[in-house]
Amino acid sequence: MQEMIDIRIWDLLLGFSILVIPFFIFSYYRVKLNRDLIVSVLRMIVQLFLVAVYLEWIFEKNNAWINAAWVLIMVVVGGGTVVKRVGIPWKQFLLPFLIAGLISMAIIDGFFLGLVIKTGYFFDARYFVPISGMVLGNSLNHNIVGLTAFFKGLHKDRELYYFLLTNSGSSRLALRPFIQDALIKGLNPLLATMSVIGLISLPGMMTGQILGGASPAVAIKYQVMIMLAIFVGCTLTLVLSILFSKRMAFDEMGNVREKALNPPKGDFGKCSRAWGMVEK
Repeated sequence: MQEMIDIRIWDLLLGFSILVIPFFIFSYYRVKLNRDLIVSVLRMIVQLFLVAVYLEWIFEKNNAWINAAWVLIMVVVGGGTVVKRVGIPWKQFLLPFLIAGLISMAIIDGFFLGLVIKTGYFFDARYFVPISGMVLGNSLNHNIVGLTAFFKGLHKDRELYYFLLTNSGSSRLALRPFIQDALIKGLNPLLATMSVIGLISLPGMMTGQILGGASPAVAIKYQVMIMLAIFVGCTLTLVLSILFSKRMAFDEMGNVREKALNPPKGDFGKCSRAWGMVEK
């Protein structure tokens, strides 16, 4: 297997010149995205540089407490991002989302690192940090979609919820169609991605391992493993987030808590207000 080709700094700078194409398109059609593109690219560069620095340090130390603390930070940031993007109050929903994320990561990491890969050292930074990050990153995106559908559905079809609650006498049965909708909308894109892997695109982890010198056969096995971990992690986190937040969203009688589900004031509630979730 040939050694991976390094990209020199001047070649990397040359790569940025291709951004002329989107800049031209945005300018020609007067789309106000040039500034956002510059900011996004600069943030990407800074953030990835910092990632390279601290990952080098984390990999060198390979300390269980440091590695676990870093994954915990990722869970906290992910939970906060979900609350922000869905547009629900921080105080009521941040803790349930964090608990859901921690339980999901414990199950996924315990199963795949402990039983499937058998790393020996469970907190080995080479496996523990990247795999946890990939699962959390994908869970973040699909949780936002699924939880948005769940809370939006409760506001839009609140009469249906109360009808089902009255006739069944069970909040579990009354919430079932809303949870079904959240799972379908949150996980359908991931199922679609899984169904075309290898036909339309080569996924990132597999491509990275091949570029790094691993054989395609080994890269494929790891990619299959990580896709299973991502799907199960997304499903677990989404369901647990809904179940753990029920106590904050509903009272003991199963009635919707208006203050808990109404979007907060400020920027965090923009998407919710746009959907018409606030009833006047």
